[in-house]
Amino acid sequence: MRVFVTGASGFIGAAVVQELLGAGHQVLGLARSDASAQALAAAGAQAHRGSLDDLASLRSGAAAADGVIHLAFNHDFTAYETAGATDQQAIEALGEALAGSDRPLLVTAGLAGFALGRPSTEADTPATLARMSEPAALALAARGVRASVVRLAASVHDCGDRGFVPTLIHIARQTGQAAYLGEGLNRWPAVHRLDAARLYRLALEHGAAGARYHGAADEGIAMRDIAAIIGRHLNLPVVSKTPEEAPAHFGWMARFVGMDAPASSAFTQQQLNWHSSHPGLLADLEHGDYFKQ
Repeated sequence: MRVFVTGASGFIGAAVVQELLGAGHQVLGLARSDASAQALAAAGAQAHRGSLDDLASLRSGAAAADGVIHLAFNHDFTAYETAGATDQQAIEALGEALAGSDRPLLVTAGLAGFALGRPSTEADTPATLARMSEPAALALAARGVRASVVRLAASVHDCGDRGFVPTLIHIARQTGQAAYLGEGLNRWPAVHRLDAARLYRLALEHGAAGARYHGAADEGIAMRDIAAIIGRHLNLPVVSKTPEEAPAHFGWMARFVGMDAPASSAFTQQQLNWHSSHPGLLADLEHGDYFKQ
């Protein structure tokens, strides 16, 4: 299968590209810079120049492929609504190129916004839609696109991670404290980057139109446990912060540190025969690479 991948040179995308190539697929990766194009070529993929803002490049890339994996997203939390609108337009452009073909389109969403007090399942709908990627993708199923969604855990971890956990480590270094909110019992789901990459491949190959899959190997890790490992590795006190203290300590992360979003992936495991084979988040943190400067 010839697969068009957006975000192909990113942290998760690079692993997805290797997973696809290793399974015998060809990869056409979206590249917005010479450096990205060179990285894709070195990996054994073909570069397709363009960007999320260049809808014509998205349409042509999708038209030249047997399937699409959409990973790219601008994670600028100072302009999140603008990033979401760009993402929605990108998904619609990809869908236009695939309409009526029954070719697969796999779109990325997040495992946040549920607040159910229990692990969310693939059948659940978020109480709040921070990103419109999921409804935009699933609406394409009625247009003859085999569109499905991978909801990724809050933490996708491995060497090279620049997401939430490295941000918490940086904050701890800057403030001299490893902190959590309240009792720290709120839970984050997590998945190793290589396990997530295999999920994308399986969903592309075997996913059903309109399906939602959960990229969560760790169902839910207490924030207090994450802070404890950070504190131990950095030799810093582990402390609780009140909601009032959170903005000053965590900055833009304050809106996420109290998030309780455990997630089950039982349906995904059953439907796609997907199982994790790499370390969980706590084991990855204990290994120590996250604390090397």
